[in-house]
Amino acid sequence: MARGKSLFQDFFDRPTLEVAPDLLGKFLCREVDGSILRLRITEVEAYDGPEDKACHAHRGKTPRNEIMFGPAGRWYVYLCYGMHWMLNAVTGPVDFPAAVLFRGCLEVTGPGRLTKALGIDRNQDQAVVARASGLWVEDDGFVVPGDEIERLPRVGIGYAGEEWVNKPYRFVWETKRNS
Repeated sequence: MARGKSLFQDFFDRPTLEVAPDLLGKFLCREVDGSILRLRITEVEAYDGPEDKACHAHRGKTPRNEIMFGPAGRWYVYLCYGMHWMLNAVTGPVDFPAAVLFRGCLEVTGPGRLTKALGIDRNQDQAVVARASGLWVEDDGFVVPGDEIERLPRVGIGYAGEEWVNKPYRFVWETKRNS
């Protein structure tokens, strides 16, 4: 598969609600033992700052979420339910904690399955989103048409209250239309 252009910090240093839909159709790439896996991104969720009650940074900075307060273009990887690693890219300006969760690709659906398929764990936490880190995002020029992007409520955030549960911060590329 042809290699696209790697996305760098400037791509991620924008509001999370802009970055999230722009990630759809890009490749999530992982190098393991000299082999490169490239998976086309189909589903992401935005977590947008301290007011967002579903965001890990809602209650302030902790050792776990401090990367979210740092510069954009870093990985935030955490363990969910003690068994699934979750992969997020930090977005926006320093001191505004926001990130995009990777939920699925054409080849793999579900954030826990995705990290398992790519061998992602705590070792990638805080690394730069770049080929040098072994985990990066590429753009091959493909653009998902706007009418193929569905905005839906996020998954598994019942604790955040009705206002935040119903925010359409999950972006899904409806690829079935292309079949």
